Amino acid sequence: MSNTSDNDVFGTLHHRDPALLDRPGSAANKTYEFVEEKHIDDGKAMESMEEQPKLQRKLKGRQMGMIAIGGTIGTGLFIGSGSTLADAGPAGALIAFAAMGSMVFFVCTSLGEMSTFIPTSDPFNHFAARFLDPALGFAFGWNYWYSWMLTVGSELVACGIIVQYWLPNLSGAIWSVISLLVMFAFNAVSVRGYGEAEFWMAALKVAAVLVFVIVGILTVTGATGGEFIGGKNWHVDGAPFKDHIVGILKACIVAAFSMQGTEIVGITVGECANPRREVPRVIRSVFWRILFFYIASILIIGLVIPNSNPNLVSASGAGDVAISPFTLVFKAAGADWAAHVMNAVVLVTVLSAGNSGLYACTRVLWVLANEGKAPRVLRRITRHGVRLWALVFTSLCSTVIFCISLAGNQSVYVFLINLSGLTGMGFWLGISLCHWRFRRAYIAQGYSLDDLPYVASFFPFGPVYACTLLAIIIIGQGYGTIWPTFDAVSFVSTYLAIPVFLVFWLTWKFTKRTKWIKLMDIDLTSGTLLEMERNGDIEVFAQEESGWRKYTKWLHRKSD
Repeated sequence: MSNTSDNDVFGTLHHRDPALLDRPGSAANKTYEFVEEKHIDDGKAMESMEEQPKLQRKLKGRQMGMIAIGGTIGTGLFIGSGSTLADAGPAGALIAFAAMGSMVFFVCTSLGEMSTFIPTSDPFNHFAARFLDPALGFAFGWNYWYSWMLTVGSELVACGIIVQYWLPNLSGAIWSVISLLVMFAFNAVSVRGYGEAEFWMAALKVAAVLVFVIVGILTVTGATGGEFIGGKNWHVDGAPFKDHIVGILKACIVAAFSMQGTEIVGITVGECANPRREVPRVIRSVFWRILFFYIASILIIGLVIPNSNPNLVSASGAGDVAISPFTLVFKAAGADWAAHVMNAVVLVTVLSAGNSGLYACTRVLWVLANEGKAPRVLRRITRHGVRLWALVFTSLCSTVIFCISLAGNQSVYVFLINLSGLTGMGFWLGISLCHWRFRRAYIAQGYSLDDLPYVASFFPFGPVYACTLLAIIIIGQGYGTIWPTFDAVSFVSTYLAIPVFLVFWLTWKFTKRTKWIKLMDIDLTSGTLLEMERNGDIEVFAQEESGWRKYTKWLHRKSD
């Protein structure tokens, strides 16, 4: 691939009305509050970055693609998806996953548009501080960090449980420690090490889903030696819809939690070798990944397993792999070894989630430290581009969470894990709000959409639709704690993440006296992909043409 620095590769930002740039107080003539904050909060934290090793943009397109897929496929699909069938019936579960999948698609397109325009390793903190309010950026950044830190701790617990399925006489804590060392090693080598590990772990998950769909189709048609099932399970025990709207809402909540982690691809932009080409590619594939991996899987489960099967409700955690919907489908096909295979797949899935969690935490924490929002020691990186101190700090915190789980009283551990319950929804909501503000500021300041490396489809419908669904999910998550009887402890545990977020936001807001940023004051010039390409911070690649455009050019040459 040829390198170039011509303007026709990365172009320039064009204004519909150049006079906007000359206005007093316009975005081009102001010093922005979120930039000032970096210097005011801790001057030493913003020492010349030239004195430190540079970040290494070594993530390739194939790795980013698999990281995005790996973020989509998790234990929520392999184990927890069966509960949606029990709650809503086969048709209701399909509607729930289709609705949540479309919402995730719009969240990813919003994140893709902003991340390709302004590549950063912490989009949640950076975009909220840049387009909304610096205090919101602080709150989103720290909430995202502690959410994934808690998740890594819970995945360590899960690893021990999974391995005990094969070796029940050995302590699960041993395998949990080994899992932590493996995750740490993948992240401590280099970003390329993390990328390669995720590539192969995601490949295994993809293979498992592909085999599952093929075996499921053969089972439904009776090709595996059993009876022809067809669609008969769509007409028993209240199917195809169960509990109507209430059942679909229940399934939507489970489906939304199953898809958490897809936003990690936004963090990888900060270390992508070619953001202009690879990020739009990955984002465009989100729809098809969700369509195949989730919709096809739920359809197969609904065809093979009746929604009255008690195992659908019982399977909820890593220790329930023997009765997971995937295992039940394989057993229906006559595969008695299915539980062992799915246990191995779930083990890889948990390792992948923990690996990605450490990766996300270290990047977010490093950016917070560089902006004076975290201890400055955490901003140090090795010559290989590894945020070592941020990685060590996060690993120690996750180890503490794991140690708490070993205590006799599990209430503290469950209480802490519930802190991360709503944060994933909150991040998606924040991404949608940031995109709404970004696009409005971009147009208000006179820029042309033609200059964006990637343009999200269906604006403004996309972010509005996503925000609406997310608000319903966030509010409705705790319906079981209110109806039919009110459970005060469960209610507080369910919604605890909201007051924690407010504490972070209001503390920074009143301490630093931050203000809501006006559209004309939003910075759309510094730290952009265009600026990085011109400064040589990102290698410039010639824009690849689509296959159709190449074909038409070939036809023109032939006609000449």
